[in-house]
Amino acid sequence: MNHKREKKISHSPHNSGILPAVYAVGDIQGCLDDLLRLLEKVKFNPSSDKIWFVGDLVNRGPKSLETLQFIRSLGDSAVSVLGNHDLHLLALTEGDKRYSSKFDTLLPILESEQRDELFHWLRHRPLLHHDKKLGYAMIHAGLPPQWSLKQAKRRAHELESVLRGDNYRDFLRNMYGNQPDRWSGKLEGVDRLRFITNCFTRLRFCSEDGTLDLKTKGKMGSQPEGDLPWFQVPNRKSEKHRIIFGHWSTLNIKTKNNAYPIDHGCLWGGKLTALQINCEPPKWHSVDCSESLVPF
Repeated sequence: MNHKREKKISHSPHNSGILPAVYAVGDIQGCLDDLLRLLEKVKFNPSSDKIWFVGDLVNRGPKSLETLQFIRSLGDSAVSVLGNHDLHLLALTEGDKRYSSKFDTLLPILESEQRDELFHWLRHRPLLHHDKKLGYAMIHAGLPPQWSLKQAKRRAHELESVLRGDNYRDFLRNMYGNQPDRWSGKLEGVDRLRFITNCFTRLRFCSEDGTLDLKTKGKMGSQPEGDLPWFQVPNRKSEKHRIIFGHWSTLNIKTKNNAYPIDHGCLWGGKLTALQINCEPPKWHSVDCSESLVPF
């Protein structure tokens, strides 16, 4: 796919003024055909452009295996952070059936000849991606108000080291659960890793003191009294940084408090969205999607 890249005025005599495009794309969840239509719309060129994926590459949509294969084939042109459905797939590889359901569409991956290669690749995806030059960070779900971006990077590296290490199976067997629900530097072991996981891959609402509400999944305004969307908590330490995230298809906002939610409900018959972030202001692109599951 070739395209005419956007011209940008440069103040540097060493820059021709033409830069490759960088796009961040919302939750795909196996909807590969919609992704390909979106990339065609923006004329994505993998030889020069970059694309960031906000996680939840797989599950519930019709082509989870093909989605993983395609994104992996993009090599260094793509960056993807891990989402809760991606971790769910990794847990299933270890025989954890507690959270499988009729909505899982992961069997083709589990039965694929490329299974081990894909799992190894997925385990080595980051939890947080930050491009200081562009001025954006990307996560799947949220950050607790106590963490600065620098601290969030450290917490992400803790979990990434475990997922990429020899004992990752032990973590996956103990990953699920809603406790502990508040950050403390004194947390250790599985409790510490579970809290980190829940923030990066499941968080929507929390209280002002950072207590996570991992049960409420609806729109803003549906939460219990005293809870707020994580990006609206007053004085959160990451508020000065632009953060792209997914996971929350019912938000129906484009940006607020330096947060950029880009899951626009493709799986539920909404839109698949790409946010171009190498220009000011950032540009929104989207395609209507064909899937029509009911959000829950």
